[in-house]
Amino acid sequence: MNDSWWLQPCKALDAQALEQAQARQQQLTKPAGSLGRLELAAVQLAGLQGRVKPELSQLWIAIFAGDHGVVAEGVSAYPQAVTGQMLLNFVSGGAAISVLARQLGAQLEVVDLGTINPGLDLPGVRHLNLGPGTHNFVNGPAMTRAQGEQALQAGRDSARRALAAGSQLFIGGEMGIGNTTSASAIACALLEIPVADLAGPGTGLDAAGVSHKAQVIERALQLHGAQREDVLQTLFSLGGFEVAALVGAYLACAQEGIAVLVDGFICSVAALVAVRLNPGCRPWLLFGHRGAEPGHRHVLDILGAEPLLELGLRLGEGSGAALAVPLLRLACDLHGQMATFAEAAVADRPA
Repeated sequence: MNDSWWLQPCKALDAQALEQAQARQQQLTKPAGSLGRLELAAVQLAGLQGRVKPELSQLWIAIFAGDHGVVAEGVSAYPQAVTGQMLLNFVSGGAAISVLARQLGAQLEVVDLGTINPGLDLPGVRHLNLGPGTHNFVNGPAMTRAQGEQALQAGRDSARRALAAGSQLFIGGEMGIGNTTSASAIACALLEIPVADLAGPGTGLDAAGVSHKAQVIERALQLHGAQREDVLQTLFSLGGFEVAALVGAYLACAQEGIAVLVDGFICSVAALVAVRLNPGCRPWLLFGHRGAEPGHRHVLDILGAEPLLELGLRLGEGSGAALAVPLLRLACDLHGQMATFAEAAVADRPA
């Protein structure tokens, strides 16, 4: 697993399909640009799918779960046992993303990379048991390189299952108590933005809790500061198993040719890592929403991302991205089914 597959070239967009889709948008019975970002999304998907009229009938949602040793520092409002409990909720159909997946007709996959209760054996969950969660990163690296590479591979494997299923869009979601702390630490390390600008309430910390969380992140950054120039080692030192799996999934999707719809703060930090590791993946990433976590806006700005929604969401699980799917589907329908000026016998504006 030391072949550094994540550095392999990403698939190029189909320039001909992109050009033809742009031309089609100019011929539809509407003022040019009047559908705003829906037009841009449809054209981008055309280039990604290699077809002038893209479609999103086949959707894959993968939820990656893992526990975080840094929870021992009191950075979460919820007990760590919730991570494992939510795995059952996902496959039992009671979680928000479970409801959304049903409504969207999406394939939902749940991957447990490593929780504090490694004896879990839930039907419908892929248990990989990389460890009983990560280590507390204020004392040392969150994971070993071997664990980190296994987590990257887990994401790659999920992307390949999505490809085999004929999926046209991949959504990655995450579950892991403490993972906003991990994501904030990674973002601070890579962007050199003050911790106070990125640390937020996560699952519901009060002001004192956020302040304490920021102090914990500062300690971690001091410990691992010498590795900031090494993106992969920063991920392994400060990340979670589920964050690394998301990175692997995004990179594999770009290499295999599957469009990605990125979810909230944690997923966007994983996207940041993926882009820093392999910039060629960036065109394959669309962004579902801008969430309530304060650091999310900074990460999106750095990535040059224009998300489709802004609803004050902070749930995670891939839920914000899933909520944006109907918009993308409608963008494709408008692009593919609207009449051209010639077809509708409508006068276009003079050239």
